[in-house]
Amino acid sequence: MTETEILDIFRKHAALLEGHFILSSGLHSDRYIQCALVLQHPRVAEQLCSELAAKLRDLCPVVVAAPALGGVIVSHEVARALGARALFTERQEGVMTLRRGFSLAPGEPTLVVEDVVTTGLSTRETIRAVEQAGGKVVGVGALIDRSGGKADLGLPKTALVTLNVQNYEPSECPLCKAGIPAVKPGSRSKK
Repeated sequence: MTETEILDIFRKHAALLEGHFILSSGLHSDRYIQCALVLQHPRVAEQLCSELAAKLRDLCPVVVAAPALGGVIVSHEVARALGARALFTERQEGVMTLRRGFSLAPGEPTLVVEDVVTTGLSTRETIRAVEQAGGKVVGVGALIDRSGGKADLGLPKTALVTLNVQNYEPSECPLCKAGIPAVKPGSRSKK
């Protein structure tokens, strides 16, 4: 699939939004990508995640991990396409960690995936959690990289679509200065 075809899927499901948004990172933006609106359709989720898995297959992961909540379906579907095991990390007392009995064998090759990468914070926290549990992160994948490829994750990475979306610190946001009300659609609140 081409990036255009993938973006058409997001548009079809009203998952590419325009306006004034407060991202889960705390940054502001005039565009928001709501992957949940696409991933709620199992066949579409399977199709997109199979495409992502094909791009990452050569890394030979036996586990696919993702941060909850946005990455859970991506992890599951990429793992299914690769014949790997899927797990996810969660915040516990503000720290991303493996819970629910999830564990990794020492050096177990693990791929970290996401729905959307903006700053890479959740992805880096998941990489750290996997490494602290003994796994070896072999690469990173995302459905959408909205950092324009600038998010430094320190590992081989790929995305189905790379977008260069402008993000603003709240104090410098032209949308705020214009008086446009902000919406907070993300999954991670920042106080």
